[in-house]
Amino acid sequence: MAMKIVIGGPYPKGVFEKFESMLAPTGAQVISVSTQEEYEALTEADIIVLRVLKMSEADMERVKGLKAIIRWGAGFDTVDIEAAGKRGIYVCNTPGANAFAVAELTIMMMLALGRKLTGHEKKIAQGDWSKLDFLDKSSTLYHKTLGIVGGGNVGRQVAKRAAVFGMTVKYYDPYRLKPEMEEEFGMEYTSLEYLLKTADFVSIHVPLMDSTYHLIGKEQLSLMKKSAYLINVARGGIVDDKALEEAVASGNLAGAGIDTPEVEPPAADSGLRDNPDIILTPHVGGDVPDVSEVAIPMICENIQKFLETGVPDHIVNGKYLQSA
Repeated sequence: MAMKIVIGGPYPKGVFEKFESMLAPTGAQVISVSTQEEYEALTEADIIVLRVLKMSEADMERVKGLKAIIRWGAGFDTVDIEAAGKRGIYVCNTPGANAFAVAELTIMMMLALGRKLTGHEKKIAQGDWSKLDFLDKSSTLYHKTLGIVGGGNVGRQVAKRAAVFGMTVKYYDPYRLKPEMEEEFGMEYTSLEYLLKTADFVSIHVPLMDSTYHLIGKEQLSLMKKSAYLINVARGGIVDDKALEEAVASGNLAGAGIDTPEVEPPAADSGLRDNPDIILTPHVGGDVPDVSEVAIPMICENIQKFLETGVPDHIVNGKYLQSA
């Protein structure tokens, strides 16, 4: 019987057809499940590729024959990796597939915050010519210090782009990069505390785990310069959004760019929505169609490897598989 591969969406237009074409040589049955209702009706699959949809323990109970779950993107907090491991189900991600897109959004937010882009846009839309309105609060990236929390694919791509703007880049990660990689990307290793105290921009690029939940909270925000900006395009929950709202509202922080709030979407009265010094985007860091040119081949190659060897690449729940 042919393997059943489910492409669980929604995805940009044309993505399913690309998967179907690239997976045709495997002889697998490729099925599109694009809505939550269709997903909840799914009862059988060998492999599921997930982008927005989540995979809970209850979902694993419902979907029979499941052998592997592949996440579109680096994050895997939307999958219960422990429950999967106990069932012998591999959970994989696609590290670096959308790193360039997330890195671009990071730089865009830094530029927009420094030059008060959204403030000018709103003022001009209201009929005001805001040439001098933000003059004393505006700044460039040139000669500024960027502090990157997380030295993974996205963090390194941000560092490479920041260097083009003349920024000095420091980074913190529990696992320090090799010296040659630090040199290649122009990243100076430092402690988290020193990074927060000295950076003009702090950008978060770590996964959401128990150890990173509220990694940046009230205490950490209080260490930052009042003129500094915080960027979170990683995962909601890494930053304590309530503490962030208060820090910006009180003037203890110049502003923030948030693509991944703790609650999606934030409440209508959330301080993330109505503060002109906070840019809020709806978790779109990796959501551009051209990401598929990298992600689809990467996922299909991993599926091919799994079909040939029984073991995929980029496994993120290995410790739970080993203890099962």
